[in-house]
Amino acid sequence: MVSDTTDIDIKDTSISIEEEMKNSYLEYSMSVIVQRALPDIRDGLKPVHRRVLFGMYDLKNFNNKPYKKSARIVGDVIGKYHPHGDAAVYDTIVRLAQDFSMRYPLVDGQGNFGSIDGDPPAAMRYTEARMTKLAQEFLTDIEKETVDFTANYDDTLLEPAILPTSIPNLLINGASGIAVGMATNIPPHNLREVCDALIAVIDNSNISIDDLMKIIIAPDFPTAGFILGRKGVKEAYRTGRGIIKIRARAFVEMVKTKERVIVSEIPYQVNKTKLLENIADLVKDKKIEGISDIRDESDRDGMRIVIDIKRDGKALVVMNRLYKFTQMEKSFGIIFLALVNGRPQTLNLKEILEHFINHRREIIIRRTVFDLKKAEERAHILEGLRKALDFLDEVIALIRSSADSKEAKSRLIAEFDFSPIQAQAILDMRLHRLTGLERAKLDEEYNNIIKDITRFKAILESPAMVLNLIREELLEIKEKYGDERRTEILAQDEELDIEDLIADEDMAVTISHRGYIKRNPISLYRAQRRGGKGLTGVVPKDEDFVEHLFVASSHNYLLFFTNQGRVYWKKVHQIPEAGRMSKGKAIVNLLELQKGEKLATVLPIKEFNENQFIVMATREGLIKKTDLMAYSNVRTNGIIALKINDDDELISVRVTDGEHDIFIGTKSGKSIRFSEKDIRSMGRVAAGNIGIRLEDGDEVVGMETIKEGSTILTVTENGYGKRTKTEEYRVQSRGGKGILTIKASARNGSVVYSYQVSEQDQLMIITEHGKIIRLRVADISVIGRNTQGVKLIDLGPGEKVVSVAKVIEE
Repeated sequence: MVSDTTDIDIKDTSISIEEEMKNSYLEYSMSVIVQRALPDIRDGLKPVHRRVLFGMYDLKNFNNKPYKKSARIVGDVIGKYHPHGDAAVYDTIVRLAQDFSMRYPLVDGQGNFGSIDGDPPAAMRYTEARMTKLAQEFLTDIEKETVDFTANYDDTLLEPAILPTSIPNLLINGASGIAVGMATNIPPHNLREVCDALIAVIDNSNISIDDLMKIIIAPDFPTAGFILGRKGVKEAYRTGRGIIKIRARAFVEMVKTKERVIVSEIPYQVNKTKLLENIADLVKDKKIEGISDIRDESDRDGMRIVIDIKRDGKALVVMNRLYKFTQMEKSFGIIFLALVNGRPQTLNLKEILEHFINHRREIIIRRTVFDLKKAEERAHILEGLRKALDFLDEVIALIRSSADSKEAKSRLIAEFDFSPIQAQAILDMRLHRLTGLERAKLDEEYNNIIKDITRFKAILESPAMVLNLIREELLEIKEKYGDERRTEILAQDEELDIEDLIADEDMAVTISHRGYIKRNPISLYRAQRRGGKGLTGVVPKDEDFVEHLFVASSHNYLLFFTNQGRVYWKKVHQIPEAGRMSKGKAIVNLLELQKGEKLATVLPIKEFNENQFIVMATREGLIKKTDLMAYSNVRTNGIIALKINDDDELISVRVTDGEHDIFIGTKSGKSIRFSEKDIRSMGRVAAGNIGIRLEDGDEVVGMETIKEGSTILTVTENGYGKRTKTEEYRVQSRGGKGILTIKASARNGSVVYSYQVSEQDQLMIITEHGKIIRLRVADISVIGRNTQGVKLIDLGPGEKVVSVAKVIEE
């Protein structure tokens, strides 16, 4: 048996996998870009939104008709137009119905359509929906051939390629979507502002973007809240891209003696439940302190998140921490990317407005062409009917003598020169149209049709009339659907400063002899009576001891003046906070000190103001006054505060307004008081003038600006001190030898500091071993200038007082 064999010619079908993947991915990318992820510049809709609205239009699911089951709408849309799953369509319907997602909802939903808490909507079989009145404006005149129709996915039906909307939807409702290699994120805006901007472009085609930004001032989110500044908004409107910060609306409410933070509006697209969980986690992890309770009291009347503040907490600090660490403040990246003629394009604000105006121009022209065509067709028929009435008897006789309608139509055309359409209209005319009244109605209708034809032709011949029609429509839309702006714009667009997150409280800052610095809340040290044993503040190590102590607010500036006459700039909150027993952090890690430099004094400054001065005193008795503003821009490596001799050192620095008296105290117990006007203001690098003439071995230990009604506190190294009224120090001329302020006896030892105090003040005294005592100035006797003083602190063997600071109580 011989089998037949057939030779098969197999062609070479090998292809490059690289080329195939490139082509396939490109096709997929374009499909996602054009058919799924990006909105069209004209109607601001993606295909799924467009199909949902057209499907509801098909079902006559209008605002004035009963609701229809969402499942019915979904089934119609996926069965006719949308070749994807039902979930995509139902999710679209849900979002179009959510007033917290859409600035102007396009679907009127009945039932559970989700919530701002992230609750899912009910299944489509339970919910009902219909178009909102605004959404119906998207499809006005669609039956007038105003837009092109394309075949649906199975070529059985037609669907609109675009909707003939008179609503500037791209801007008022925004859009977001991620395509392949690109994304769009257009925020919603206020309808009134957008309509006014469109009218402005119509009235002046050369209007600038800056002028448009005076009309559309910023996005307007459905969840309201705040926009921080307009810097990012302006950048987005000019370039198509920008980043803005949006913030919740929160305020402080007092309940008896406690504070609470009330949040009534949250940023756009923030889930309220997740926000509350995030706050609770931060409180649990102690990243946000001062909160005692969090609860959600929101109801149908609005949002109300209540955050109770602890008694020792500060509501504003907690609020600012919430802005910093939670979604109560978030960034919104604006990307004005949309499809223009089927191609993705990033546009600025004016271009978006111009494209919508061009869209409306095309719709109005196509609508007018359609109306003109229909009007001319009707006018043609009316002309035939009027002519037939003019020859009524002859027409009736002709019809009665004809064998059938076909013959009658042919004879009418032949004998009276009617067109086929006119002849058919005459044959279709009812007998009641032969009355005189009906003849008048025909004439009136004909005259109105002629006027319409004239108007339609005028519109088509005049671009200005087309623009005026767009203008009138926008004014009508604005009047019918416009509302007030919800989102407010805050003037300040800077990020939260670190001080906004730090409580403004008094701090005790200590600096040791070996250069260690730290801060502690002043409340850490309890007030003690005169002669107490004190409270250990710093444990000395390696013979180190505290050399400087002062009290300042955590928000104050610190000017660090060194013995060599340089000044460095820091803020109190930048100083590390350490435990009471800790020695703190090496100051060389905070300041870029030069070789041989040691800290001389630190000056707390609340803010830099004009008409204020820095007064400085050196160990050798020199005094210098310089404008405070000269030190407002200190570099990290410091600047020269004053020129200083090699054998001299800077001792003390004070801030003054130029009208005070200066007090200088010396180690040997001498002092001098002179008017600040005796010192002329000098440049920053000047050396200064003689303040007090010192005897051999003496040196300046302190300098103050005098306030009348206060007392001068003098403290010696052996723990003794006294207060003396400032009136006992007579005003002398600058440069004198001074007078006695305290006897520097063997019991007292040398003077370590001279301070000006009042009855309400409290003091902090610190020893070289780190012992701290806090006592009331009122407990210290006021005695004469030439006396030895009383004991202020009990000292151990060999222990010496090194520093004194004043505590100001509110």
